[in-house]
Amino acid sequence: METTRRLFCSQAAALLLSTRLPAQTPATGTPTHPNVALIDHDRILAAADRFLSQPPSPLTTLPAPNSPGSSRDYYSEPDGFSAHRDALLSLAHIVPALASAYVLTKDERYARQAVAHLRAWFVSPETSMKPSLEYAQVVPPAKAGRPEGLVEAVHLAEVAQSIPFLASSEAFSQEDQLTTITWFTGYLDWLNTSRTAGLARDSRDHNGSSWLLQAAACARLNLKDDRPLTTLRHQFRSSTIRAQISFDGSFPRELTTPDPYRNSLFNLDMLAGCCELLSTRFENVWGYELQDGPGIRVAVARMFPFIGHRGSWPYKADSAFFNALPLRRPALLLAARAYSRPEYADLWKTLPADTSIPELDRTFPIRQPLLWSTRSRS
Repeated sequence: METTRRLFCSQAAALLLSTRLPAQTPATGTPTHPNVALIDHDRILAAADRFLSQPPSPLTTLPAPNSPGSSRDYYSEPDGFSAHRDALLSLAHIVPALASAYVLTKDERYARQAVAHLRAWFVSPETSMKPSLEYAQVVPPAKAGRPEGLVEAVHLAEVAQSIPFLASSEAFSQEDQLTTITWFTGYLDWLNTSRTAGLARDSRDHNGSSWLLQAAACARLNLKDDRPLTTLRHQFRSSTIRAQISFDGSFPRELTTPDPYRNSLFNLDMLAGCCELLSTRFENVWGYELQDGPGIRVAVARMFPFIGHRGSWPYKADSAFFNALPLRRPALLLAARAYSRPEYADLWKTLPADTSIPELDRTFPIRQPLLWSTRSRS
């Protein structure tokens, strides 16, 4: 995945500055392509209006007493300090909601507030987070993080997905765009070079899917150079499918966890997001299948009846919050579009879009499907 940072940034900036996304207008949509702008209009604006008055809370405002790093290093503990994890999750609520509201209305207030958060987290030398998660899920007295900690940053994928939708705003200067892209370039470098990230990448479960979704979101910012995405497509086809999806479409390693239903849904959403990010008009990753086994098509079909009827789940129930699931899974919407399956979209429309349960929120990687269903395609 060789590419220079200067080339990445210059090409990505050119792409972002040339992106002009028109305001959405109500339409009926189609059975497989529901009008997300119409369906989510009130939900998006209600969230965005709440976030207009919420100031940024970068890591530097949240001291981590046990961290061996600087005030700009992300730090968390599995059973202890979680302020950085919660702040990153909050960012992933705020920026996509504001970006979606900007898409709907072209109201500069939403863009200005989204950019204020991006600037605090990724631009300002004093407050920006370092592009790594080397200290995620540290178990004291150890000083190093664990591969399992990478999943805490899966929500950065939708933050990255928001960036092109803000590029036309006067509030998002070229300099800020370049610096933001540079941050994601650095994070992609870390994902590809860190031993901790590499162990997450090679996991045969949702930790590996989290790595792939984050890497794809970073690489997707640069549509001028397809080489990083090509490498990720090869990984998805050659290792991810075989490592994670059984012949019947289930995720065997998720079924052995304390929360098999939740983690299967989480994994399905992340892999669906990967398919969306890695696909182009010339390369349809949704269609990847093994010669001797299934692909994501079979995985969605396998989970579909269990999403519609939780009681039909044939495995053990989750240790907690089983009855609060499944929520409105983005995999259903994306797969409805990819496979022309109106029943997926119909079910998606009936499910609750949000949750107030933090444990479930952390395993919900896509909250603003508008940003995934109206983006410009390469």
